[in-house]
Amino acid sequence: METYGGKRWQVAPRVPEAFGSRVAPLHPLVIQVLYNRTDGDPEAVDTFLKPTTLLKDPFELDDVAEAVTLVHSALDQGRRMVVYSDYDADGVTSAAVLLETLQTIGAQVRAYIPSREDEGYGLNPEAIQDLADQGIRLLITTDCGIRSLDEIALARHLGMDVIVTDHHQAGPVLPQANAVLNPKRPSSSYPFNELAGVGVAFKLAQALIRQTSPVRCPSMQRELSEEDLLDLVALGTVADMAPLIGENHTLVALGLEKINSAQRPGLSALMRVAGVNPGKVTSRTIGFELAPRLNAAGRIDEATIALDLLLAEDMAEALPLAQALDHLNQKRREITLHVREKAMEIALAQTTAPPLVFAASEDFPSGVVGLAASRLLDEFYRPAVVVSIEGDYSKGSARSIPEFHITEALDAVGDLLVRYGGHRAAAGFTIRTGHLTELASRLVALAEEKLGAEALLPTLKVDAEVSLEMLSWDLHSALQRLAPFGYGNPLPIFVSRRVKVVQARAVGGQGRHLKLTVVDVSGRRWDAIAFRQGYWLDRLPGEIDLAYVLELNEWNGIINLQLNVQDIHFPGVDDPGSATAAW
Repeated sequence: METYGGKRWQVAPRVPEAFGSRVAPLHPLVIQVLYNRTDGDPEAVDTFLKPTTLLKDPFELDDVAEAVTLVHSALDQGRRMVVYSDYDADGVTSAAVLLETLQTIGAQVRAYIPSREDEGYGLNPEAIQDLADQGIRLLITTDCGIRSLDEIALARHLGMDVIVTDHHQAGPVLPQANAVLNPKRPSSSYPFNELAGVGVAFKLAQALIRQTSPVRCPSMQRELSEEDLLDLVALGTVADMAPLIGENHTLVALGLEKINSAQRPGLSALMRVAGVNPGKVTSRTIGFELAPRLNAAGRIDEATIALDLLLAEDMAEALPLAQALDHLNQKRREITLHVREKAMEIALAQTTAPPLVFAASEDFPSGVVGLAASRLLDEFYRPAVVVSIEGDYSKGSARSIPEFHITEALDAVGDLLVRYGGHRAAAGFTIRTGHLTELASRLVALAEEKLGAEALLPTLKVDAEVSLEMLSWDLHSALQRLAPFGYGNPLPIFVSRRVKVVQARAVGGQGRHLKLTVVDVSGRRWDAIAFRQGYWLDRLPGEIDLAYVLELNEWNGIINLQLNVQDIHFPGVDDPGSATAAW
């Protein structure tokens, strides 16, 4: 199996005049990107341009009213509650949202986060039995539960009421919970179905805040507003790579304002150890600096460390927890590097390129198999499954490409799995180790059936074809109106044709990156950096087609615009995709 450089380019069609006139007088390239992000839907434009007005009514989500009634009944009767969460950053922030809300209104509530190593993803019957024995009478799931049919049936049998809050793909049958909050459930009436787990938890928290008063709950600890929770919602939404469109775009835009105000001690401490300054946090900062540290707890230790941090009341409590997470993240990096290298060896040992990459080993800690699967997908552009073999049972993570719905694939092999769940692009599962060989064979066959006839190359979606002379500080500033950027709303990508290369050199360890200097027709020079594309160096002609992001680069206190190169094509050699007339 070989890795490769290069992608298909799909250049977006030009904006229809009717759309452009509706959003004038924005910069024409901003209008183009806005058109691309909204699929030309004028009603979706306000999501990007007026984010503060677009939070949806929580009572539009199915079963929210029933869930609020259950919580109030438990409050009135003094019944004990538990928030049962997943162990990743989405799950932990979901738990923090509901714990903070429920504790504020006087609930007797605590969190339960299963051990990734010992229990795996989702609800498990032993935990359910233990919670029932401890007197828990209301079980609220966060970021899990939609496929835990047997476990929820057990909880009901043991006398618990159950509220499921989840965002993963629902199966053909919903769990028999008292209330199921999930915008992906069949026939959902909620107008946006891409909320992260923390977004669904926030909908319940919103409803509780709106329907609970000090008169009704005299034990309320303090007043709590919906806005107080938005920093947690932004963290979990970005960490879980929920698409930053629709209501998610609004939630993250508002949440970033809260994060940058540095009011939550736990986040202030986390930013301090990560070297992040308040006021400078973006969605990228969350994705690359804050979320990995939160996730590290659940990957190689106990996720309760991250939860305790988020709920810490002062810096004296928060800072040691943040430092512990920073240490765990360093350790996680070292482990991940080892697992990635081993998984790559297994993948490369195959003599032909299969439509799905499968790697399993006793040397793979379960906490990092998802990261390894992501790396295999990046390297080979194929669905990837990485499994930690742990005695009689093994735990796996899968990552997939847009052409292959990985959770539907797991549905097809569900008879082999103990439990599983996920999205179109990512999933996790537990399986008896003796079934691994059959699992690999059947998943590869499914991928062969679905993908066998396709040329598996990633598609780079280009927002517009432009000349370099159109780039400017004003354009960069204008594009920020569409922030926050991230999955589903990526940084705008532009293409410039026949760009002259005046200098090229390899930089970074082992020459992995490519540093370019290019010029436009006016003779202006532009710096460009192509990360992990050093392999182009000895093959570059004098003119190239560049696909890039326009970004700021700060070095030694000097800030310049530079081109962050996403891909390179050779004029007249590579197929540039569906190019349109240039701006």
